[in-house]
Amino acid sequence: MKPGAEERGGREALAIPNIRRFIAFRVCFNARFYYPVFAILFLDFGLSLEQFALLNAVWAVAIVLLEVPSGALADIIGRRRLLIGAAWLMVAEMALLCLAPRGNPTLLFFFFLGNRILSGAAEAAASGADEALAYDTLIHAGRPEAWGLVLERQIRYQAIGFIAAMTVGAAVYDPDLLNRVLAWCGSSLRVDQAQALRFPLFLTLIMALATLGQALAMREPSPPATIEATPAEGPTLGAAFALTFRAGRWILRTPFALTVILAGLLFDHIIRLVITLNSQYLRQIALPEAAFGIIAAGFSLFGVFIPRLARGMAEHHPPVFNFGLLVLLSAAGLFGTAWFIPIWGLIPLALLYSVMVFNQFFTSHYLNQVAPSAERATVLSFKGLSYNMGYGLVGIAYALVLGYCRGITANPTADVVAQVFWLSFQALPWYFLAIVVLFCGYACRHRPAGGQMAAKESNDDENDAR
Repeated sequence: MKPGAEERGGREALAIPNIRRFIAFRVCFNARFYYPVFAILFLDFGLSLEQFALLNAVWAVAIVLLEVPSGALADIIGRRRLLIGAAWLMVAEMALLCLAPRGNPTLLFFFFLGNRILSGAAEAAASGADEALAYDTLIHAGRPEAWGLVLERQIRYQAIGFIAAMTVGAAVYDPDLLNRVLAWCGSSLRVDQAQALRFPLFLTLIMALATLGQALAMREPSPPATIEATPAEGPTLGAAFALTFRAGRWILRTPFALTVILAGLLFDHIIRLVITLNSQYLRQIALPEAAFGIIAAGFSLFGVFIPRLARGMAEHHPPVFNFGLLVLLSAAGLFGTAWFIPIWGLIPLALLYSVMVFNQFFTSHYLNQVAPSAERATVLSFKGLSYNMGYGLVGIAYALVLGYCRGITANPTADVVAQVFWLSFQALPWYFLAIVVLFCGYACRHRPAGGQMAAKESNDDENDAR
């Protein structure tokens, strides 16, 4: 295809209604205004740091339990239905946070527990189903080669939405800033911290409703890719488990697909832990809370320009080269954060944010190329399952370590908590290097002959056999 024709084909692919709605769904689903103050919002509501870590472990467990079954269900009953369900779950999870009472620690914890369970269920329902619907839409339109461009635009627009959410979310959380704005506007209204606490939540609830609107507007590709996978007896629980086992068996028999999932897990679980705790990290490197939103927005800019770079790397370099680059960036970032250098500690944190964007693009790019169409959502759900299982285990380990250190201290203070936090960050780079060595040993023993093309041929042979 000539360059002009390729560019024209890409524009035509981006104009497909399902593709536009897929991008808008991802933007709305991920534009969470409370993310820049995620950790401190939980603490300011009245929860402890241990409860915060445990609640996020519960969130990951909910995803682990529902991830793959929801992917199989999407392949059987249709991806659109799962996306509508995910949007409704997002509405419910945000409504719980908006209504969470303060002053009763036990009741507050159960409200947040319900939120984490619903949030995990929403993530599981959306994970895989949205990409599968979009990719099969491109296949039906005869434009599968445009997936890299679609993925680039999706990550870019999601980053722009995230920047807006980070900036506004941090601003509306600061009552002093809000009161100065109100006074400048000539209003006599005043806002206190208890009121400002919920403003990012109300805004995210609005985004949940927008997510629902996008899901309702989507359409299954015609003919739907799910028909091939739908058994004669109809969509049953047994059919979902049968499809789950079939997709799992395909992954285990396709070395390239399994290696991509494990490589993505290697980077995701440890860096996501650091990013989850980044507000506490920013406090430790002497940055004011008022700057957290600006910093988060600045990091989100990586999602604007890195996808184009990642697409070029995926098209012109082998996966091994791209993996090696991410290892170097991750190691530099983890060792850098372990030093807790005031202000300059932002640089290693920025490296870790960039790795997350690269990792998101590469895993989606490679997996969608080799995954069978009828099992695409299920295969992608296995990726999400592994990611969240790793994140959940790390979250549980962190909570147990912090609880143990509190237990052996008669009167735990903020200094003790900070010391544990520092020690945990200093251990992370060594843990990362250890699992990189283990992964490389596995990859060398199970390296598919011919690399990516061997995976494609394996996929084609299995599809022919069916």
